Amino acid sequence: MLCRFCQKPNSKVIDSRSSEGGGVIRRRRECVSCGRRFTTYERVESGVKLTIIKRDGSSEPYLREKLKHGLERACYKRGFTDEQIEELVDEVEGDLTQRYKGSVQSPNVGELAANRLRQFDAVAFVRFASVYKEFADVQEFVDAVSLARRADDDPDLEEGGLFRADARD
Repeated sequence: MLCRFCQKPNSKVIDSRSSEGGGVIRRRRECVSCGRRFTTYERVESGVKLTIIKRDGSSEPYLREKLKHGLERACYKRGFTDEQIEELVDEVEGDLTQRYKGSVQSPNVGELAANRLRQFDAVAFVRFASVYKEFADVQEFVDAVSLARRADDDPDLEEGGLFRADARD
């Protein structure tokens, strides 16, 4: 395992424990070269290979890291731990694999991620929505803030709300 700080390949496992109901092994490691510590996660591959159909019609393989990076940016300085972000990604992936087989439109991925974020943190939700929907004007931003303030059982968001294909067109 490469150290995330010095990129040397020598690290030792300090602690190992099961998390997320036994579906993930969390390992705390220490780099033999630089002495810094970092955490890795080991999980079983789902075996489901999704293709993301982008807005321009092109397609690309689903990459967990892209989803995680987007959620990390939305949650920046909001008090989320790495474990909480990993759990969010796991939940969105679970939703994706249950609802879609083969391919999924990118707005659907954004909708699932936004719905999960909205349950945890309204600011992270608005940040994610503003980047994902590429707001064209201030009113779209205001609409997202208004949506974030609604009760969690708002059926409009569950059916697409902000992420409907016709919401901006």
